[in-house]
This record gives sequence, C-alpha cells and structure tokens, in this order.
Amino acid sequence: MSDLGSEELEEEGENNIGEYEGERNEAGERHGHGRARLPNGDVYEGSYEFGQRSGQGVYKFKNGARYTGQYLKNKKHGQGIFIYPDGSRYEGEWADDQRHGHGVYYYVNNDTYTGEWFAHQRHGQGTYFYAETGSKYVGTWVHGQQVGAAELIHLNHRYQGKFLNKNPFGPGKYIFDIGCEQHGEYRLTDVERGEEEEEEEATVNVIPKWKATQITDLTLWTPTLPEQRPPSEGPGQEETLGAEGAAEMEEEAQALSEGGFEGELDLRPGEEDADAWEYNYDVDQANSVVEEDDGRQELQD
Repeated sequence: MSDLGSEELEEEGENNIGEYEGERNEAGERHGHGRARLPNGDVYEGSYEFGQRSGQGVYKFKNGARYTGQYLKNKKHGQGIFIYPDGSRYEGEWADDQRHGHGVYYYVNNDTYTGEWFAHQRHGQGTYFYAETGSKYVGTWVHGQQVGAAELIHLNHRYQGKFLNKNPFGPGKYIFDIGCEQHGEYRLTDVERGEEEEEEEATVNVIPKWKATQITDLTLWTPTLPEQRPPSEGPGQEETLGAEGAAEMEEEAQALSEGGFEGELDLRPGEEDADAWEYNYDVDQANSVVEEDDGRQELQD
C-alpha cells in the first residue's frame, strides 16, 4: 500500500518561509486567508492563525501529491483528503499529521480499506476489500496486521475464525452457500528454514494448514414452486430425480464428514504492502457437492 505520508513529504517549516500573499495580524504574522509558495515548489492556500496553518486549506506538493482538509498548528488535524503521488487516496480523520480515527483508503490496485486507524496504521475494526477476487476481510487489526476474530467472505462461501499476523489460526469453520458448514482448525505446519548462521536469524516461513473435523447436515433449500398441474398417473421424472438427488446428497455429505480434507494457505505478495493474499486449499469433495446440487436444481427448475 502507499504509505507516503506527510512525514515523507516536506512541508512548509518555520525556517522555510518563501513567498506569501494574504492577510496578517497586527504583529505581522500570517493570519487569515493567504497563499504561500515555498522555495521547494510546494504551494499552500488556506487559513492561517498566528503565523501557522490552521483551519481549512489546500497543500500541493511538487511531486503531485495534494492534501485538502483541516490543519491545526501547521499539522493535518481533523477531516481531510490526501491524494498520494501514485494515485492512491485517503479520506478520513487526521490527528497530529497522521491518519488517525475513521477513514477510507483507496489503493492503486482498486483494493479498499474502510475502518479505524491509529498512528498512520490500520488499527481496530475494519473491512478490507480485495478487488481482484471480490473477497473481503471483516474483522480486527492491530498495528496494520490482521489479528483477532474475523470473517473472510468469498463469492460462494466464507470462513469464520481467528487470525494471527494475517494468517488464519486455530478453530474456525467454512460456511458454504449450498447450506453446509465444515468445521475444523488451522494448524501451523513445519516451518521452512533457510541456512542458519550464528549471528543471523534463520528465514522462517509459516504455512497454515486446514484440518477438517466435522461436516454439518445439509440444509436443503426448497424453492417456491408455481401452481401445480393436475397429478398424472404415477410419479413424474422430476419427482423421481428429486428423491434420488436428496439421497445422493446425504450419502456425499456423510462421506465428506468422515473423510475430511487437508489444505494449505498460499500467501502471495501482490501490490506493494496491499495485504493481497489468496488461499489455496483442496476442496474437490466440497466442490463436487456444489456441482451436483447445481445440476439437480437445474433439472428441478
């Protein structure tokens, strides 16, 4: 993610006055509305109080970045919008020149984070939307990392559990749209270590692995049917298929519950610090249940 903040973008300082056009108080200090052009090429236009930026203003950086919002004693404080040089954007609260409070960050790869901030980092309750996959993480953050109880929502299923350092960890469950839940837990597999040296720490890669323990009973969805036609002699083809389909689904659910499956989480770096990661686990059995169910629904319709 783009974390270029005011600490990395030099603004007007006490000893960097430059040119100024605007109102002043009796002491000759910048006070009221004014426009300042700094020697480094930055431009500020807005409110001043006793020689310092205070109130509403617009600060344009020479590298293309721009801040539009409130100031207090030369620091961004209150509501404001910061557009960074790479095109990413933050809209929300500021305190002491840092993203602090509630705000929305729009990333270059179209990801978004909406939630709480603390000292320039995602911290507290928030939602991160992954534009590439359509998935979203809804839960808690600690100093920029996904930590604590959360829900990872995908297009046709979701995972509920706890996270530690961006990885799922401990007991949890997958909830599938067809009406079944798979319970289990994520365990840390054997770590992969690099060459160990006496004075340097070994490289450690933690790979969470899913172990299923239970499949709950399927909750069959009954659609609202149109007015039925007069019954014919004997059961029709659709009724026969419906009865056979229900029996097959119960057998498959029982087999999946007894067998379970293992998988692993594959973390792949995406855009710079965009927290973009994708999981990859073996759900061939679960997917077969979904495909069979879809096929039967089409026949029933």
